[in-house]
Amino acid sequence: MSALQRIEQTRDALLDALHARDWQAISELDLACRECVEKVLDEQPVNEQQLRENLEELLNVYRQLIEITSGERQAAADEMSHLNHAQKATKVYHLFR
Repeated sequence: MSALQRIEQTRDALLDALHARDWQAISELDLACRECVEKVLDEQPVNEQQLRENLEELLNVYRQLIEITSGERQAAADEMSHLNHAQKATKVYHLFR
């Protein structure tokens, strides 16, 4: 299997993991993507246009990944803020009970 094909397969698997919000798989696939990209850049490109297209598609997947993880991070921060507020309200309630 060529490095370009491995990039395609890894990119597709990364996209599937992203849709499933499988963060462990994303972490592993990210490392695999990095290895594939390093390998393909070390090789003499057979088809530069195909390489460019594959890398642009991979870049788009990473843009989606950043967008989704930023949203997830913000949702987690909001949830922590709500929990903190609820915890403080509970303490006040117990003071006056």
